[in-house]
Amino acid sequence: MHTPPPPSSSSSSSSSSNSIWVLSSIKLQFFARIRRFLQSKATRKRRNQSRNRAEQSNNDNNKVEKVVETVQVMEKHEEEKEEEEDSAIILQRTVKKLHFGSCEEKEVAAKDIGNLAKEDLKVRKLITELGVVPVLVSMVASDVATRRRAALVALIHLADGTYTNKAMIVEAGILSKLPNTVDNVDESTINEFSELLLSLSSLANTQFHFPSLDFLPSLRHILESNSSSLDTKTSCLGALYNFSSVLENAGALVSCGIVPILLELSSRKETSEKALASLGNLLVSMMGKKAIENSCLVPKNFIEILSWEDKPKCQELSVYILMILAHQSSSQREKMAEAGIVPVLLEVVLLGSSLAQKRALKLLQWFKDERQTKMGPHSGPQTPRFASMGSPVNQREAMEGKKMMKSLVKQSLHRNMEIITHRANAAGDSSRFKSLVISTSSKSLPY
Repeated sequence: MHTPPPPSSSSSSSSSSNSIWVLSSIKLQFFARIRRFLQSKATRKRRNQSRNRAEQSNNDNNKVEKVVETVQVMEKHEEEKEEEEDSAIILQRTVKKLHFGSCEEKEVAAKDIGNLAKEDLKVRKLITELGVVPVLVSMVASDVATRRRAALVALIHLADGTYTNKAMIVEAGILSKLPNTVDNVDESTINEFSELLLSLSSLANTQFHFPSLDFLPSLRHILESNSSSLDTKTSCLGALYNFSSVLENAGALVSCGIVPILLELSSRKETSEKALASLGNLLVSMMGKKAIENSCLVPKNFIEILSWEDKPKCQELSVYILMILAHQSSSQREKMAEAGIVPVLLEVVLLGSSLAQKRALKLLQWFKDERQTKMGPHSGPQTPRFASMGSPVNQREAMEGKKMMKSLVKQSLHRNMEIITHRANAAGDSSRFKSLVISTSSKSLPY
């Protein structure tokens, strides 16, 4: 039997060296992985520690900021408290000077009260509770201009935004302190009087009852004076509007002679709106309406105002007043027709605001029906019930009325196109516009 030869020593040593190399390689890979794992774990730990330190630092910073903010708020409160205490001390001293000081000290105290009253409503209420109003009102009658003005300014600030203070000032008799004439009073004092009166007149829109209206002559003198500034007259007109909104005051206002002044001021663009608003309030009363109707300026003034295209509010108020005057008054309608109101109303219908257009159309309808109807007892012109719509006479009159209205519309369009062309400085022959207007139908008007 043949036996295999035994392995050689060289082959056995080679296989053992290979196995050792493989085992060493495995161990090296294992330890490399372990090392990478430990390194990554250490890196994560360092990162977490850094993040925790950063968060801790942020938390500490936030805590510090909160502490700083708290300290600042406390310091601010302390400062405000100190300021309030200082203000209270100053106020006590000021009120004491106002009550018991000399004339010069009272003047200084009045100026200080005016400055303190500017701060807020609470301060104004607190000051009036200390009884300063009667003293300030008495100072308004002083012959010394600076002393009088200091008291007026203080009262203006005290009256700002508080019903109670305004009522207290009126009850203290301020309205009786208004000057009977403005000839010997400086413009600044008159302006402050009017500003205070405007503020106090807002009480008329509440349930407050004014003890008297004896100050109206003073108000009239201010409005009549040529030396009064526009601001002064505007304040007075605002006060008049508030007083005229109360029906019971209409008699006193008319008796005082306010209506002629309002009519005159209504013809000036800078004062027209407020004057017209007051006239509209007075028209509600019979006495006021009669005073306006009897004026030689009526209705010419109001018709002229209708042509103010740059004052739409004045147009609306003026056409409203004309409607009230024309209602149930054939004599007023005749005056308006003679003054040429119809073409002006057509201009308002074409170019006015929506409200002015509606009112102007209503007036035009009255004038259109004027030849056919009489005024009813409770409305504007109405068609008589006995008129037969199919009668030849009625149809002929209706056709004549339509022709007249078309003619008036064309005339008004001619005039308006000429005005527009002139303002725009447009080149070309205006006759082209006229021919275009003549051929245009008046279907846009409801006649």
